[in-house]
Amino acid sequence: MSPSFDVNVGVGQGSALSPILLAFYLSPFFHILENQLKILKIPNSILFFVDNGLLVAQSKYLFLSNSFLFCNYNVVSNLLLKFSLIAKHSKTEVFHFTRSQSSFNSPLIDLSSIGGPILCLKDS
Repeated sequence: MSPSFDVNVGVGQGSALSPILLAFYLSPFFHILENQLKILKIPNSILFFVDNGLLVAQSKYLFLSNSFLFCNYNVVSNLLLKFSLIAKHSKTEVFHFTRSQSSFNSPLIDLSSIGGPILCLKDS
């Protein structure tokens, strides 16, 4: 292992080297994230790409799904900060799929206590 030193060049997103370096950098992040979520017993599915990710929470009850999403979002946001990465809260979206045949009014998911947005129904 070499000592730390500043690097003043970067690798462009279109470069073939970019996803390889990203995988090296994010591997410890995902390992720590998986362990933290297991310790907290938060059911989750997470899918990340180079510049975005997907958190999936599944439950028969909406309030449980919202709680799982809140916890997942909190853990991911805090861990990203520790890795000097930024979650763009303005790009956060929540999708809820229901089998309900009637009108549906989803409760808000208030993430403002952890620096995120208040997520609500998107206007049609």
